[in-house]
Amino acid sequence: MSRWSVLPASLDHRVRQLVVQLRRLKDHSGLSLAALAARTPYSKSSWERYLNGKKLPPAGAVEVLARLCGADVTRLLALHEVAAQAWSAGRPVPEARPQASRAPSAPSVPSAPSAPSAPSAPSVPPGRGGPPPQAAGDEASHPAVATVPAAGRQVPLGPLVLGALAVLVVALPVLRPWQDQLAAGRGTGAAMAGRDLGAAPEFTPRPGETFDCRLQRRDGALYAGHSRTGTAVLGSGAEGWDVVEAQCLLRRHGYDPGVVDGVVGGRTLRAVKRLQAGSGLPTDGIVDPATWKALRR
Repeated sequence: MSRWSVLPASLDHRVRQLVVQLRRLKDHSGLSLAALAARTPYSKSSWERYLNGKKLPPAGAVEVLARLCGADVTRLLALHEVAAQAWSAGRPVPEARPQASRAPSAPSVPSAPSAPSAPSAPSVPPGRGGPPPQAAGDEASHPAVATVPAAGRQVPLGPLVLGALAVLVVALPVLRPWQDQLAAGRGTGAAMAGRDLGAAPEFTPRPGETFDCRLQRRDGALYAGHSRTGTAVLGSGAEGWDVVEAQCLLRRHGYDPGVVDGVVGGRTLRAVKRLQAGSGLPTDGIVDPATWKALRR
């Protein structure tokens, strides 16, 4: 079996789950990266980046590896879709660059008050409604035009400040309950809703740490206070709040997952398989949407 390098700590846990599953398929196949490249449309260097978390593999690479190893293609593509959403959400949006054509007009601003003909300049009103000047020389010949953007940028400050204050007033009552629950411990209610929306802190398990299960039924479904997901795909080695939720529900149904630590280990896999067997589902040990339905009953 290959000796894999440690995945980056900054990698989202949903992307980590996908990479772990692809690594496991590659190890079971017995193929080297060179042999994998020879039997697929993707190069050796591409597979090295995919399997080490440096680049999100495309859906085509996931599908071809699943078919090559005889794995469930649909299940892996569902896992890839979740990972792709997490990967896209984690990429920063580049800031818009300022227009360089406006820079030459800055020196003409101080000279505006000394221009005696500015009030009677006939070219100022048409310039406001028409397209911006194409050359710096055009702006220099009409000093009054250069002062309009400078004054215009100050006008929206009042509405912007008021709008920001309005957003804070609306958001504070929503954020406060989550902050109170976080300070008191890992709770339910608003904290659980925050995890679904990605507002909760990142799951960082510590050695020996376990979590409480606070079971309650809402709208006919069973919840343990850590996640409301019904679509997360959890396989061996997965970790996170979704795993904590699944472990609590497994224990509630009488299938002992071991300690509730948020990591899918051997005992949790065996408990999932027993639940799946009792529910008439494929006993593969992977928590998928069908398994979540059985857990929520």
